[in-house]
Amino acid sequence: MYFILSVFLYFKAKATDKMEANTIFQRLLKGEAISPNDPEAYKLREASYSTKNLLLQMNSTSNPSEIRALLSQITASEIDESVAVFTPLHINYGKHTKIGKNVFINFDCVFLDLGGITIEDGVLIAPKVSLLSEGHPISVEERHSLIPKPIHIKRNAWIGASATILQGVTIGENSVVAAGSIVSQDVPDNTIVGGAPAKIIKKI
Repeated sequence: MYFILSVFLYFKAKATDKMEANTIFQRLLKGEAISPNDPEAYKLREASYSTKNLLLQMNSTSNPSEIRALLSQITASEIDESVAVFTPLHINYGKHTKIGKNVFINFDCVFLDLGGITIEDGVLIAPKVSLLSEGHPISVEERHSLIPKPIHIKRNAWIGASATILQGVTIGENSVVAAGSIVSQDVPDNTIVGGAPAKIIKKI
């Protein structure tokens, strides 16, 4: 009897895992474009409203421990004590954002993370930085579809004030993005970029 129950629970868990692996959020992480007519599309807006409730609490406190605790709920991951966030911070989903240790995020940043955002250890993010892992097709007929591509900011990178990092971009280790830049292509390690669109200024 115990064996039969164990087998039943095993296959039930497998079925659950398979269902969860196929949710609209997992499909976004896999890079799948989502049509506005997708049967699960409504879940994206519902999730954003749930995140907004937590953001209202997080952005209303100046207590660092409370900020980290609420950001942990938003990202569904533990935010290390070494992380400092100066609110307000604006996130549309949260669970696709991963933040390393010794990260500093300054005031008024925007993270659109349905496509995935990874911020490695030691990263500095200045005020009003936008990390946008989502986009739309150029075609007018398909423009309301959502195209996800992950953003990856590697160790010790510094993103200057009001910079915008677009979907699919990797910022290399130790690199610097100058204030006001719009970054649409990968930045190599140990490099300073600037401008709109951002271009290599020099090697560090």
